[in-house]
Amino acid sequence: MMKRQILILLFLAASIVCARAGSTNQIALPLLYQPLWSGGFNPFPASLGAPVPGIITNRPRWEADTSLGLTLTRGNSDTLLATATVSAHRNNLTNEWFLGLDGTYGENTGVENAEAVHGFGQYNHLFTSRIYGYMRADALHDGIADIVYRVAVSPGVGYYFIKTKNNLLAGSMGPGMVAEKLAGERADYMTLRLAERFEHKFENHARVWDYVEFLPQVDKPDNYLINAEAGVETPITKQFSLRIVFQDSFANIPAPGHKNNDLKLISGLAYKF
Repeated sequence: MMKRQILILLFLAASIVCARAGSTNQIALPLLYQPLWSGGFNPFPASLGAPVPGIITNRPRWEADTSLGLTLTRGNSDTLLATATVSAHRNNLTNEWFLGLDGTYGENTGVENAEAVHGFGQYNHLFTSRIYGYMRADALHDGIADIVYRVAVSPGVGYYFIKTKNNLLAGSMGPGMVAEKLAGERADYMTLRLAERFEHKFENHARVWDYVEFLPQVDKPDNYLINAEAGVETPITKQFSLRIVFQDSFANIPAPGHKNNDLKLISGLAYKF
């Protein structure tokens, strides 16, 4: 049942993104790209100075990206591992919107060994070319880690330490609220959110990036979450690229009977539309 729900969620997200991407003749700005955990695409003005007037073009209002990975074995081994991500962004002179959804499902000899779905939304308002305020919400389900749900909401402020055509380094912080259900036990608590993201684009349009998010509970600092990602992407054609991503999710106090760390190394084909 969960496998079907994950596939349905990803299909619906892809359908919405494709529909929104069809709108044309919008204001276009210089864009950079960032990975899924940090908000999908990263449409920051490339100029270090104040925003400049937009130009009306046929560029889509929403820019979208999807990637798929599949490993299937039969014979002496009987395994299945499928991963999928969908992300989209939209921006104008002073506002940025990010949406994303990713899912993983795996089986080994008919026994489920991976079952996770994660979604997020983030809104940024640019006060200057470097300073912004944000509101972010994340939702996670991981059946193997016994996370029935974990919802995190955080407002805050961010600053771009580096913001050029090929390089981006940003930091953000703010208070937050986490509501979760682990192994049937519910908990709600306040957190502090600290995040960093970096990206470098090469002249051949390949890119590397990293992202780290730290969420400690305010009144119980030994209960904290760390989400991290590092990746590399190499273009094959104008729309297709090969992507390899390393993800690490760490919970210092996991669900009873489970490990702190969940690591993923994902490779797949990405398509931009």
